[in-house]
Amino acid sequence: MTTLPESGRAWHLVRRPQGWPVPEDFALREAPVPAPAEGRVLVRNLYFSVDPYMRGRMNDVKSYTPPFALDEPMTGGAIGQVVASEAEGFAEGDYVLHFAGWREYASVPAQHATKVDPDAAPLSAYLGVLGMTGLTAYAGLLRVAAFKEGDAVFVSGAAGAVGSEVGQIAKLKGASRVIGSAGSDEKVAWLVDELGFDAAFNYKNGPVAEQLKQAAPDGIDVYFDNVGAEHLEAAISRANVHARFAICGMIAQYNVTEPPAAPRNLAQVIGKRIRLEGMLVQDHADLQGEFVKEVSAWVRDGSLKYRETFADGIDNGVEAFLGLLRGENTGKMIVDLA
Repeated sequence: MTTLPESGRAWHLVRRPQGWPVPEDFALREAPVPAPAEGRVLVRNLYFSVDPYMRGRMNDVKSYTPPFALDEPMTGGAIGQVVASEAEGFAEGDYVLHFAGWREYASVPAQHATKVDPDAAPLSAYLGVLGMTGLTAYAGLLRVAAFKEGDAVFVSGAAGAVGSEVGQIAKLKGASRVIGSAGSDEKVAWLVDELGFDAAFNYKNGPVAEQLKQAAPDGIDVYFDNVGAEHLEAAISRANVHARFAICGMIAQYNVTEPPAAPRNLAQVIGKRIRLEGMLVQDHADLQGEFVKEVSAWVRDGSLKYRETFADGIDNGVEAFLGLLRGENTGKMIVDLA
């Protein structure tokens, strides 16, 4: 029988960030690890996810999900191994997906833990390409944006975990043209040379509107928005009549202290009859089975490629999150505790 740990470390939010978060807004603290109560499992986390939406949870404002509490462990997606179980259906050694990340050990109610197969895919993939970010891409493109064969698709933040999957799914489903934006020439090359995007551009190299016009001379039918602001304005300008926009994230304004100027051309939505729809992945949980079946097959046969950027050790958890906000990741950003 495994000897249970006496204590473990967890990241706490200790101060609400003003603008860009700084390391002093967080603290890594040690606390006792209790044996699991009835109906719970004790999990040693192997990987946890850092995601852009977590920045919004650091603000004390009403939103679709409660803010992080100060001086309490933060939460987020994690993969770990059960070290003790008091729950039917879970045994020591099982691998589980759960939502008590940002810590070394987690006591998780059984109903909030999902067993995963370590032989079907690398464990970290259940946080990215086969996890919440993957379902976000799948549901956002196919359901929210109502993608159809022959559409021209533009994806902002296309080298991230969600965006890179959106573009590839669009190609696999018969898009006429897929365009992506990214924050470095290296990422642009990855999108075109490895992932099969028809065109991509570095948004730091010039105005987004001008670069998108060159990349999409015949306009776009679908826009998958991870960035907002200037990107959204450019997409509206290039949108064809009856274009559909899935508004997934607006990372360009997560850390600003003043409202962004763009989009200044919102009135074009009327004449072009553009449909803009915000999306939250939890609204599309009914697609989970279909998503895993289709995407895992693409991953296995090499049709859909993915990358992960790893930060080593819990000590680097906050730096991984800040690096994500700065765009330092390619694909999914994951903290490796293994």
